Amino acid sequence: MEKILISIVGPTAIGKTSLSIKLANYFQTEILSADSRQFFKEMQIGTAAPTPSELATAKHHFIHHKSIEDHYSVGTFEKDALQVLDLLFKTHDTAIMVGGSGLYVDAVINGLDHFPEVDSSIRDGLNELYKNEGLEILQEKLKALDPESFNTIARDNPQRVIRALEVSIGSGLPYSSFLNKEKGTRPFKTISIGLTADRDVIYERINLRVDLMLQEGLLEEVKQLIDKKHLNALNTVGYKELFKYFEGEWPLDFAISEIKKNSRRFAKRQLTWFRKKEDILWFDYTTPIENIIETINLKK
Repeated sequence: MEKILISIVGPTAIGKTSLSIKLANYFQTEILSADSRQFFKEMQIGTAAPTPSELATAKHHFIHHKSIEDHYSVGTFEKDALQVLDLLFKTHDTAIMVGGSGLYVDAVINGLDHFPEVDSSIRDGLNELYKNEGLEILQEKLKALDPESFNTIARDNPQRVIRALEVSIGSGLPYSSFLNKEKGTRPFKTISIGLTADRDVIYERINLRVDLMLQEGLLEEVKQLIDKKHLNALNTVGYKELFKYFEGEWPLDFAISEIKKNSRRFAKRQLTWFRKKEDILWFDYTTPIENIIETINLKK
């Protein structure tokens, strides 16, 4: 029987975790997280990671298995996830993957794009430029060298901007020219399920989630991480805004409003990314689980 990976995607706060657990229980299988911030054990509240009771309901992989001190790349995740799936498919016909980090989802389903080796001194120079002059000058360089990447990557993420720049500079070709080449096949079939809602509903759910995180102790979680704020893992919505509050740059009300605004922007980018994928089966977030299961079984 063909092995099936059910991939659940969609914007933040739409209900992906809940759906993944219901499907894992129905298919009697396990869940792989493809949320690149839920990997880190120090970031539990602000990443909306599954709760202890949710984790107890179905076996999860790649939740809080790394420290923010660790370097954990999408390439390493791809390798680790494929190893877990290989083992899981020895005893199960179906596995679940859930997460809103599009690059990590794509890495497992399709494989990563391959880039040329570039001199490490280029990255070192770009990191130094970022440290001394900020992100904007890097964004302008990327816009000049590779307008396509400038318009498509998460350009408020310094790591992504620096990566695109180092490939563009080191190879003499745009970073975007190496994307979407033909890759190897996977020994499993993927059925991709997308959850969505009207924009106003998504934004309302995001605002409520932020309020809930604060009730659950987000301020204290962020306070404990202030001395680590330089780490890339913490350049994340919900953390970077509250660092500014604790350092006296912003009042708390403004920091909270910025978390909500930046979360809404992130959700918009997620939807833009996933809606480019033609094979995703989209459902309103209120769709009964029975309807989703019926569609999955028809696609198997």
